[in-house]
Amino acid sequence: LIPLFLIIGSGGIGAGLYLMRLAVFNPDVCWDKKNNPEPWNKLAPSDQYKVKGKIQLFRKHSIKDIANY
Repeated sequence: LIPLFLIIGSGGIGAGLYLMRLAVFNPDVCWDKKNNPEPWNKLAPSDQYKVKGKIQLFRKHSIKDIANY
């Protein structure tokens, strides 16, 4: 029974540490809106970030193109 508590406890601690890392180091999270209202504008060109697009363009294929592929 002790190994079960150790595994469940370490999983909970790991999940808590991961959430803490996301809350502290993620540029999308803003804790101080008075002094730093837009933290995403202070990203350097060397910083990595994701761009999420809402519009997806699909190429139209005919049945012949798919059959020859």
